[in-house]
Amino acid sequence: MSRTKLLLAGVAALAFATIATGARAADEPPGHGLTIYMQMGGNPGDGATLARQNGAAAAAKALGVDKLNAQFSAWAPETMIEQFKQAMAAHPSCIVIMGHPGADAFHDLVKQAVDQGIVVTDGNSPLTSLQKEFGTKGFGYAGVDLYAGGTLTANAMIADGHLKAGDEAMVYGVFSQAERGLSEKGLADTLEKHGLKVDRLEITQEANSDPTLAIPVLTAYVQSHPHLKAIGTQHGGVTGILADVLKKAGKKPGEITVGGIDLGPATITGLKSGYVSATLDQLLYLQGFMPVVQCAMSAKYKMPGLSLNTGAGVVTPQTIGGLVPLIDAGIR
Repeated sequence: MSRTKLLLAGVAALAFATIATGARAADEPPGHGLTIYMQMGGNPGDGATLARQNGAAAAAKALGVDKLNAQFSAWAPETMIEQFKQAMAAHPSCIVIMGHPGADAFHDLVKQAVDQGIVVTDGNSPLTSLQKEFGTKGFGYAGVDLYAGGTLTANAMIADGHLKAGDEAMVYGVFSQAERGLSEKGLADTLEKHGLKVDRLEITQEANSDPTLAIPVLTAYVQSHPHLKAIGTQHGGVTGILADVLKKAGKKPGEITVGGIDLGPATITGLKSGYVSATLDQLLYLQGFMPVVQCAMSAKYKMPGLSLNTGAGVVTPQTIGGLVPLIDAGIR
């Protein structure tokens, strides 16, 4: 065979191999070859975490992700920072974080990861300045517009409880946690704009991780404020204990208007009994599903970060019934 024929045969073989490789790549699911570390928030299976876990697992399966590593922090910001360092040391394809520690605490670590070629994206609590800086590298956000979510909850409380100017209210939340605190600020500000007298109480980190520790504190507060008309929070775990708090304080359903967040089992019971008036539905399943999609789209196809506001609305005692089967399935 002549050198020309040999050369043509080699080129043809190379072209065939390239086409075959491209065809195989096109047939591969978007998540093939990807490893993801993802911060889930609370504790495995709890009411404010389970739907997020299930959404992330479903997305990983649908997209063919090689490995999804779930990280649980009991909502402790310092733990989230340590988890990021651990994830970065494994050099995965993507790391999904939560914004509770704040942009300043995360900035240098995120920059280091992005410089190493790791996609970083965010869920549940925003990191606006990091999204602006690293958005072209895949830094997106799937979660509630926090201030707007707090406002929505407050408006539902006002409507349900017929709250009026001069009424006493208490908002229990993590006001000090950077952007995360905007939820409670939106709730408290909106109540105040309607003329209510609002007492703002900070959740300790101990109660943030284990809300049952707040039961005696809140029970004592309710008992020492006989004219209290409303309690608001944007903490899913705390929402779940409020019915128990009011029972221990000797209050009947509806005597104090309660606004919260999420759809954990205890919150569902509170809604059915009338102790919980409204709870923000932040679609935790999507907060798990969409960051995994973001990871695949950015790591595989170089797509920029996308934003999804999951603050769809509130659930009330009148609307909870039809959602219960989906909640029991760990989807809503």
